[in-house]
Amino acid sequence: MQLSPIIAGTWRLHQWGLDRAGLRHWIEQALEIGVTSFDHADIYGGYTVEALFGEALASAPGLRGRLQIVTKCGIKVVSPQRPGHATKSYDSGRAHVMASVDQSLRALRSDHIDVLLMHRPDLLMDPEELADTFRHLLAAGKVLQFGVSNHTPGQVAMLRKRHPLLTNQIEFSPLQMQALADGTLEQCVDLGLRPMIWSPLSRGRLFTGDDAQARRVRQVLHDLGQQNGVSAATMAYAWILRHPSRPWPVAGSSRIEGLREAVAALPLRLSSEDWYRVWQASIGGEPP
Repeated sequence: MQLSPIIAGTWRLHQWGLDRAGLRHWIEQALEIGVTSFDHADIYGGYTVEALFGEALASAPGLRGRLQIVTKCGIKVVSPQRPGHATKSYDSGRAHVMASVDQSLRALRSDHIDVLLMHRPDLLMDPEELADTFRHLLAAGKVLQFGVSNHTPGQVAMLRKRHPLLTNQIEFSPLQMQALADGTLEQCVDLGLRPMIWSPLSRGRLFTGDDAQARRVRQVLHDLGQQNGVSAATMAYAWILRHPSRPWPVAGSSRIEGLREAVAALPLRLSSEDWYRVWQASIGGEPP
């Protein structure tokens, strides 16, 4: 699966205030700078974001063929859009996954999903059933590749024994480094499972947070940015990209400049000392 090295996120697309033409223009601008992959989930915007994106695609014939769509399912949120959901829960059962894929295809105005991820771990997951569901969707041409999101190394290993997985989409940033400590990124390197990275800028806290950790990391990123002639945001992406798991950062921004800052990190390669300067600023001390 050829995804772009930076993926555009759509989590808050419904709040961007773009009409159909404006959204289409945003998509086209992203494509122009090499961002050809777009990350979705069925629940985004209360089950509305996929449809907004699909309307923009439908307004420009040929646009769908120039991009890749990643979307997620498995979370059942109480919403007027899903009156059958009585409580927030997680469902990896065959019926729910199949119905979710069909609903996403209709909303996105597409005949296939490039990558389908299980959004959150389902504690009741039957890995044999889910793997068989994946095989059915693949044979039907509805989904081309599969992965998971926010899954533990054990959950990834259990499912991967039964069906190939492309990725585990996880939270990782200079302010959120749990994936370095819990074996998640080690597993990605070991299995060649390239992680997708959500919230690479910690939902903006990296630049707006007034806590000590955010201030320390922000100063180091600013200093490194000045040394390299780029923004601190670009240095944050470069820090993530330096990891040997070859991450795909998901940059969620309505500003094309925000996507450009992420793309600008691609030719950069931090030295190990600079990478550890950021890491040390985050943990608030020297390594043992």
